[in-house]
Amino acid sequence: MKKVLVLVAAMMVAVMSFAQEEESAKAVEFQYEAGADFVSAYLWRGQYNGGLSFQPEALVGFDALDGAIEFRGGLWASVGASDWQWKADKGDGTGYTMFMPEVDFMLSCKAYGASIGFNEYYYCDDFSSATSEVWVGYNFDYLYNQNAYINWYTMVAGADMNEQEDGSEKRAWSSYLELGYEYTFEDQGITLGAQLGMSPWASDLYGNEKFAVTNISLKLNKEWETEVCTVDLYAQGSLNPDGVNAQNAFIGKAGEDKLYLQKLNAALGIGIWF
Repeated sequence: MKKVLVLVAAMMVAVMSFAQEEESAKAVEFQYEAGADFVSAYLWRGQYNGGLSFQPEALVGFDALDGAIEFRGGLWASVGASDWQWKADKGDGTGYTMFMPEVDFMLSCKAYGASIGFNEYYYCDDFSSATSEVWVGYNFDYLYNQNAYINWYTMVAGADMNEQEDGSEKRAWSSYLELGYEYTFEDQGITLGAQLGMSPWASDLYGNEKFAVTNISLKLNKEWETEVCTVDLYAQGSLNPDGVNAQNAFIGKAGEDKLYLQKLNAALGIGIWF
């Protein structure tokens, strides 16, 4: 884990050093972004991870060489309706509330379309379930002015394990390859996005026993810019084709039976960003 963090940090320092060398030609600019989404369902890589949720995010960093180089670090969280567990009492007549959101730490660097990053996922009900992920990617907008990208994510530490036949656990190295494209209708402020995601080998995390396409999604986004903030309204649909059948295409009830098992998902969301 420490070696992974050192490698990511070293690559980011190298890019930052390059940007500083070029600073005399083009200034380095501080950047920040903060806001939140309100979503009817928490969808992640073809999985249903929860219902109605509030998802705040804050990022800080800098741009250099007119945006050719970007560095970002920040936090993202998801607080769902099911993350508030109200308990009547502890058994002695006193009450308490259990709070179980997800909190993620993110670090990324982009240079001339190529990206590298690190994500740390924390689940506040049980910190032993935390997982660490590194990723690399490329966005073709830098070369071809087309917002198409390819990203590869791999879990490198934490609770990412596959259960073996003898009951033992083995590091899964769960990975996810994502291809995406977005097209924006500038006059209308509408963006249509598509994603294709796949898990290349067996992973209990993604629920596949071999290579599988686990996510086909479409997202329609409408954006309004005001003097104070940007408002996004969007609708998203997601299909997990791996093992789809009549029983799991759509589970009509919430709860543990629905998490990860449902193959057809949809969500509406609204975001406010500053």
